Amino acid sequence: MVLAGACFAVLDTSAKVVAASVPIVMAAAIRYLLQAALSTVVLAPVHGRALLRVRHPWLQAVRGSLLAASTILAMLGLQIMPVGEFTAIVMITPMVVTVLAVSVLKERVSMLHWLFVAGGFAGALLIVRPGGQEGLGWGALYGLGCMACSSAFQLLSNHLGPREHPATTHLCSTWIGAAAGALALPFVWATVDSSLPWTLMVLMGIMGAGGHFVLAQAHQKAPASILMPYMYAHIGFAVLAGWVVFGHVPQPLAIAGIGLIVGCGVASAWWSARQRQAAGSMPAT
Repeated sequence: MVLAGACFAVLDTSAKVVAASVPIVMAAAIRYLLQAALSTVVLAPVHGRALLRVRHPWLQAVRGSLLAASTILAMLGLQIMPVGEFTAIVMITPMVVTVLAVSVLKERVSMLHWLFVAGGFAGALLIVRPGGQEGLGWGALYGLGCMACSSAFQLLSNHLGPREHPATTHLCSTWIGAAAGALALPFVWATVDSSLPWTLMVLMGIMGAGGHFVLAQAHQKAPASILMPYMYAHIGFAVLAGWVVFGHVPQPLAIAGIGLIVGCGVASAWWSARQRQAAGSMPAT
């Protein structure tokens, strides 16, 4: 999950640069076509026909559609807001997913775990605040829309984790985005003279393929309530990328927010491991 956050931070930063000179739908379409092709080339020789064994096609279709929608909303938001601040808004996702995991998936979450997630949420708010809440505008709305799509996407990922092969889940989502992009591409195509946007769109495809594959692997190995705190690492990577690429220096409150997020994430991981160890040592009944 941490590695996925690093990949997505690079993806978001590249998308912000690309969106300044390339139509958003065109950039998203090329990203998904490259991601789907790369994923197929890498995964097909390893898994063969097992990739085609889709047990829940409708859920896979919904998951892929949510991913495509969150991509478009993210690129729209990144046109307006710094990478770190936008990512912080989207990182309300772990809080929402934890609530949904309890109410929909019937997972058990301890009160202390709730406090850790709330602390991470508070840290995300500290990062948003230095950016100036008055100027969030449409960027904040795009971020909230992206958060809603991401929450549903994460919940479906966790539901499909033990039921589908992670490579199949990954490939289904990328090809759904690629198919939608291919249909839209003739209507949104624009001439791009510079090599930089093309290079970054290729990088977007690579980071998208890598990030979503390890994300599917994560959901196969752990429940949503355990994984969500690790998503907060995405904010740290995003703020770092925003500073390196755009010179957006985090203010003291933002640094405090990152520290709170990391602290709560580490504490949550420790507490979850302790609970699993305690459960494993209990006698069978």
